[in-house]
Amino acid sequence: METDKFVAWAPSPEAPAVSVTKPFNGEAATVGNGNMVALMVDSPEKVDLVYNKAIELGTKDEGPAGPRGEMEGFYAGYFRDLDGNKFNVFYLEMLAAQLVCMQYFVKKGAL
Repeated sequence: METDKFVAWAPSPEAPAVSVTKPFNGEAATVGNGNMVALMVDSPEKVDLVYNKAIELGTKDEGPAGPRGEMEGFYAGYFRDLDGNKFNVFYLEMLAAQLVCMQYFVKKGAL
């Protein structure tokens, strides 16, 4: 999957992925800015649970848990740990993910 802000590689939409992104805040990529650990869970409720626990334990909010406009079916929360590392916990409805992947391959002329 690829946009003007990131590219992600995975063997399938259901598998873990590696991605490279431009920092969301537009500043230079540094430790904790331009890199992120993304944790996929199987429900929006688990996103809320992990995000709320992280905030309770003293992490810094980088975007509250909730639906995101970047992609249909994408529900996520963002936070930074005490060392400044960025984390994302997310749920992605598989049908939406499959449609995004299909659009990408159509755009590239592979389908």
